[in-house]
Amino acid sequence: MEFFEIVGNTGFWIAASVALLAGFMRGFVGVGSGMLMAPVFAILFGPLQTVGMVIMLDALVTAQLLPAVHRLIEWRVIIPMAGVAALFMPVGTWLLVNIDARIMARAIAFIVLVFVLLLMTGWRYRGPKRLGITLGVGGISGVLIAATSMGNPPVIVYFLSGPDTAAVNRANFTGYFAATLATLLVMMTARGLIDGATVLRTALLVPVFAGAAWLGAKYFYMSTDRRYRQVALGLLLCVAVYGILR
Repeated sequence: MEFFEIVGNTGFWIAASVALLAGFMRGFVGVGSGMLMAPVFAILFGPLQTVGMVIMLDALVTAQLLPAVHRLIEWRVIIPMAGVAALFMPVGTWLLVNIDARIMARAIAFIVLVFVLLLMTGWRYRGPKRLGITLGVGGISGVLIAATSMGNPPVIVYFLSGPDTAAVNRANFTGYFAATLATLLVMMTARGLIDGATVLRTALLVPVFAGAAWLGAKYFYMSTDRRYRQVALGLLLCVAVYGILR
């Protein structure tokens, strides 16, 4: 697919507008861009290209954000979670190719909605991040990120339910997706699931997405823990409701 054929299509400019909003959210919250882009991109480009585009865009911006937050990342939690996610990604890629992911996405959206409503009441889990729960969250996320490009909800719920500050949560999100996105990108490339058109569309969206992520990061450092939590939970709520109703 040629450059002018892509930029001359209305769908590309719709995608660019969504990428602008998603990039800002990615820079501010440290996560969530895939949840905004995937539903629209799936309609415009199909599920296979959607996963490839979202993964590549998120991977590039993760590399952009990582240097500023790597010292805050709880690697003892992130490494085992990301490792299990990588082990379960082949299940997600199998579902992507063979199963209609809408039913699974709807079920996950309902579960996320329940937890979001619980967190909105002010409830927090004050105990330690237990290894069993950490591994379970990683496994679910690995399946979802490979099948739908939206592995974020279980990870967001897990970290936001704890007592950590916004800066630590944002750093953990960035560290987790640095590991999982790199793994998934290699896996999809090896299986031939990323074609030339996907790469070209992604390259054209990178300036918009990366620029918006930079602005989002700037806004984060001027924000408060309360505002961060409100934005993150609001994003999750919108995604959960959309996932149930679509």
